[in-house]
Amino acid sequence: MGNNSQKTALILGVSGQDGTYLAKFLLAKGYRVVGASRDAQMSSFANLKRLEIYDRVELESVSLNDFRSVLQVLKKVQPGEVYNLAGQTSVGLSFDQPVESFESISIGTLNLLEAIRFLDIPIRIYNAGSSECFGNTEGISANEETPFRPRSPYAVAKAAAFWHMANYREAYGLFACSGLLFNHESPLRPERFVTRKIVNAACRIAKGSGEILELGNIEVERDWGWAPEYIEAMWCMLQQENPEDFVIATGETNKLADFVRQAFDAVDLNWHDHVKTRESLLRPTDILTVKADPGKARRKLGWNARYKMKDVARKMVEAEFENIRRVKI
Repeated sequence: MGNNSQKTALILGVSGQDGTYLAKFLLAKGYRVVGASRDAQMSSFANLKRLEIYDRVELESVSLNDFRSVLQVLKKVQPGEVYNLAGQTSVGLSFDQPVESFESISIGTLNLLEAIRFLDIPIRIYNAGSSECFGNTEGISANEETPFRPRSPYAVAKAAAFWHMANYREAYGLFACSGLLFNHESPLRPERFVTRKIVNAACRIAKGSGEILELGNIEVERDWGWAPEYIEAMWCMLQQENPEDFVIATGETNKLADFVRQAFDAVDLNWHDHVKTRESLLRPTDILTVKADPGKARRKLGWNARYKMKDVARKMVEAEFENIRRVKI
């Protein structure tokens, strides 16, 4: 593909799980990929290095809370597509840092939209929404029409960002859409996320660590998918004729206890012998059951999750064992 026809994508939050997989996906499609983080000089970009694409991504520093910083990076990069994956990513951490969570997610998204409107250039923007916006749907499968009932500072911020996107789409004609992504996991998840915590502990125990894994409520139910697949759905949204929001999920719900069992089964251990629950690990308000209806994505984007929870747990265990082996070499 020649430079004149080469598409440019700006990924905000490129160092995270989704940003890294998205960068790899877009590079494979021939894009010029520019990745942004708060401090590109200080960040290690370990995930980009792990996927061996660090040298192929142009890196810029940007603070989404600073309107001028956002303007400068957009003017410099001149992207055709912007993927906003930045901001605080942990539901649990948001209870400890509610103000920072709201500012980094909601105000950051608003600054980005306003900068695109101000520059008046034809940028298509994707925003990372979250299934957390729905809250507890009482066992009903959430789709794009399901009302929001956020139950954490993180979810409140994500809901506000979602409505910023919808407002700029409707009021100012921006090509702006949000993906309401349900839980999606991979080996690039930080260990503060419970799936990675479970997988890493199972692998250490299988190697003889003798530890006991402590968890909060293992009766919560979630829809777990494979992160590299969800990246494709983000890209598909920006290739449509008209901007729309989409629920992205597998459509299959499982208890956290089932994920634990699958992870320990993958290392030939009985999880009951190595796991206990602790009340101190419970969140102030937690969603018990999460169910998704990704039918619209299947119909309009042609996107369907191939990997379900059982596959995700197995693939994460395999990757962790490979990581342990590589570190020892």
